[in-house]
Parts: sequence; structure tokens; C-alpha cells
Amino acid sequence: MTDSTPTDISRLETAEHPENLRRIAIEPLTRVEGHGKVTLLLDHDNRIQQARLHIVEFRGFEKFIQGRPYWELPVLVQRLCGICPVSHHLAAGKAIDQLAGVDQLTPTAEKVRRLMHYGQILQSHALHFFHLSSPDLLFGFDSDIGQRNVVGLIEQHPDLAKQGVLLRKFGQEVIRVTAGKRIHGTCAIPGGVNKSLDSSERNYLQQDLPQMIRWGQEALSLAQNLFLEAREQHRRFARIDTPMMSLCRDDGALELYHGGLRVVTGDGHKLLDRIDSREYHRHIREQVKSWSYMKFPYLQQLGPEHGSYRVGPLARVNSCDYIDTPLAERARVEFRALEPDGLVQSTLAYHWARMIELLHCAEKIEQLLDDPDLLGSDLQQSGEMRPRGIGVIEAPRGTLIHDYEINPDGLVTRANLIVSTTHNNRAMNESVRTVAADLFDGREISEGMLNSIEVAVRAYDPCLSCATHALGKMPLVVELQEPDGRIIDRLIKDTRGELSR
Repeated sequence: MTDSTPTDISRLETAEHPENLRRIAIEPLTRVEGHGKVTLLLDHDNRIQQARLHIVEFRGFEKFIQGRPYWELPVLVQRLCGICPVSHHLAAGKAIDQLAGVDQLTPTAEKVRRLMHYGQILQSHALHFFHLSSPDLLFGFDSDIGQRNVVGLIEQHPDLAKQGVLLRKFGQEVIRVTAGKRIHGTCAIPGGVNKSLDSSERNYLQQDLPQMIRWGQEALSLAQNLFLEAREQHRRFARIDTPMMSLCRDDGALELYHGGLRVVTGDGHKLLDRIDSREYHRHIREQVKSWSYMKFPYLQQLGPEHGSYRVGPLARVNSCDYIDTPLAERARVEFRALEPDGLVQSTLAYHWARMIELLHCAEKIEQLLDDPDLLGSDLQQSGEMRPRGIGVIEAPRGTLIHDYEINPDGLVTRANLIVSTTHNNRAMNESVRTVAADLFDGREISEGMLNSIEVAVRAYDPCLSCATHALGKMPLVVELQEPDGRIIDRLIKDTRGELSR
């Protein structure tokens, strides 16, 4: 394999004469949330000419929440996903705080939200690492397909599978205590929260925390060891060199709930540093392409050709100056030592960084549960209404932006969501092309090689259903058929939205 860069593999986005090429489709992508596929176009010599990651479903939340009262948004938008509803709930909560004229929550309200957020990240990271990605890492990318799944994991590594289940259960219990339900609960209201914790709820969560922290350390050791066992192979696999973006605290610490945006280039240069996240639109632009429902953001300063970037655990652990919990900080230092002269760019290092964050969240939950503010009764602030609110948070998969505008009656007139997976869209496509160029070119295609494409995508932990918002940009063909299969009518919508028959 080679250390491919975006410029090396950009030629593989669009083939010159696709009609003359052989098509291979990986459909559906497995062990990811949502529906997607990868298509490869090869010539007669099995040379890769085109590789694309397609998102093939459309959700449309930006449109159908228009006209709804702003205070409904945290409950509505969390229906985007059953895996990361808390992230959408809290990003929308931060946005409606601003719509309600509130810039600073009470200590109790902010800490309850943070507790919920740490529980969400912990449970999501546990689900992805233990049950979606570890079969590839433990058994091998080209191992027997009958073993390379969660059932095989349970059979061969039952204790590991159990740890994953119980870590996720603990995170969901944190969510239940703060939001009333494990999935699609309520917590955030304009300017605060609708409940705090009582002492029995706090004591209940504290009982299992020592075990969760131990398991977090074990999971981190496993992810680190799996990476280092084949260090050079894993360092090069699906590698692309990109800037990385995340929120950071004012002092440069890792920050998952509230901070300024930082963008760091591969050599460690801070392209942006702790800018007001509500100014995101000055630095990020979005493109649409005819072959995917997911938008293609890029950094305006670098332009559409060179402006791809990455978000998520890899970006956050790379971009921060330190982590404010001791066990996770020690792990961050070891992680960054992998590439002492720059950022850790290895796509498979996402898993290692993800487990550093899981441990950090367990440590933060421990700290918060000792904080008396969690039991407070001052839950909500109020202010003067504003026409626009922007909420930015670090979801498990990366930076999540909710941007809303309302009219004087408090009804939503415009919404823009840039979810974590959308930020990573260009990078995921580049990683897919890198694997295709490294492994496939000129060779006979095997199932294990095709799974390597999925391994590259899974490293980003994409939530594909969350990321489908480019309405009207993908061509559509609707056919009406008789029972015998005879086509009696066909309607075609092109990429400009024009209809023809």
C-alpha cells in the first residue's frame, strides 16, 4: 500500500467513459447506521476508473420542520436517528436557547445536559467498537464472512461481547435518568432542562462506575494493541492526509459540549482556532453532487478541490492540547506519539481515539455525579426572543451543527443541519478511493477485498440516515409497470429538478 493523498486519487471520482466499464456494487453497506452503497467501475484489465460512496435514502428533516414551533425542535429532530438521538436533541436544545435569548444556562441545567451527553457518547462508542467494528479487527478483513459478525464475536469472545453490551447499557441508563427514556426522551427545553437528578438516581449510577472505568481501560488497551499489532499496515490502510476540525475549550482542552471551532492542518498549523462556532457559515461551504443525497462540505479557505476535512474522535484527539481527565490524557499522549511530527492521519486510528473518548466520558460521568449541582432546582433561564439560533455540539461521530431561523410567531422558517457524517463525506469517499487504488487495481476481486472498502467506511462510524439532506439534487426515475412487467409510463427528474418523460 501507499500513502495516497486526496490529489492522488481525485481522478477516481468520475470516469471519463463509464458506459464502457464494468460495475461492481457493494450494496448495502453493512454494520453501519442507515443505507448506503459503494460503486466501483473497472476497465477490462480490472483497473479502477471510478469509486464512489453513495447515500441512497432521503429524510428531509430540514424541510418538514419548517412551520413548527421552535420549542418542539429538540423532540422532533432527535427522530433523525435511534443511535444518536441525544446529540440531535442537545444540538437543537443549544439552538433554541439562543432563540429564547439565553446565552448561559444555570449550573444545574448545563451539568444535567453534559451528563446526558457523556452517556450518549459512551454508549454509542461502545456499540460501534464492540459490535460493528471489532469483528474486522479481531478476525481479519478477509476472514470467513460467517464468522466476521456480532454472532461470531459472541461465540469466540463472549466476555468482550458482554462488556460491550454492559458498557452500552450503562450509557443508556445515564440517558434514561436524565431524559426519562433511553431513546427519544426529553431533557432540553428553551433555556434549560425539565428535571434534575435526585440522590437515588445519582447513587444508582455511581454503583457501576468503577467497573465501567475498568472496562473502558481494557477496551482502550484492546483498540491500541490491535492497531499496533500490524502498525504499518494499519497506519497506511485507507490513509488520507486532511485537516481536522473539532470544538475545543478556551484553554485548548478536549471539549464535547460547548467550545470554539478549531481546524488543524496535517503539520499541526491551526488554520482556525477557537472561533465562535455560531460563525461556522463563514468558514464552511457545502456542495451537492448528482450521485448522492449527502452534501459535500469543504473549508472555504482551502476551496472545494482541497478543502476536505475530518471530524470525530480522530479529529478531536488530534486537535486538542490536552484532555482534562487523567486516564484519557495519559492515553492521548501515547496516541499522539504515533506521529510525533504531525497529526495521526491513519483512518483505522479512529477506533483507538474512540476508546480514548469512551474512557474520558466514563471519567467525566464520575466527576459530575460527585457534583451537588446535579441535584439542584434552578433549571431554566429566560430572555428576549431572537430570530436565529445555532447549536453546535460534538456528537459521537463529530461536530454537529443545527441552525434555525424563526418568524415573530416562533415558527421555524429555515433550517440547516450539518451532521457529523456529512462533514466526513469527502474524506470517506477519499478513503474508499485509496483502498480501491491500493488493493483492487489490476487484480481479481474477492469478497475480502470488497469488505476492505466497508472497513474503511466503518472506521468513520457513519450515521448515513442522519446525513441525507440534499433534496432535489439526485436524479430520479419513476416507472409504472403492468403486472406482466410492461412499462406503460416513465417520469424522469434530472439533477436540475426538471421533469421529462
